[in-house]
Amino acid sequence: MSTGVQFTGTLAPNQSLRYFTFNWPTTWHVVWYVMPTTPKPGNPELDWEVAVERANATQCTYWITVKNLTTSSVTFEGRYAIMNA
Repeated sequence: MSTGVQFTGTLAPNQSLRYFTFNWPTTWHVVWYVMPTTPKPGNPELDWEVAVERANATQCTYWITVKNLTTSSVTFEGRYAIMNA
């Protein structure tokens, strides 16, 4: 298994943004997750959705929509785990 940070961001209160990352092999099983990096006492809370779009026979693009569920700004990292390659 391989893990890493693909992107970072900051969301204003109740804001949503869509991120994308491309040229990932279609044969990989990739898990995406979002980790708040804002220190407490802000109690950051995020939600995210992942959509996959096939670019061609061997590559795909991931679209990750991240939403801040709080009334405070939240800084975060978009992380991945490649379960098999």
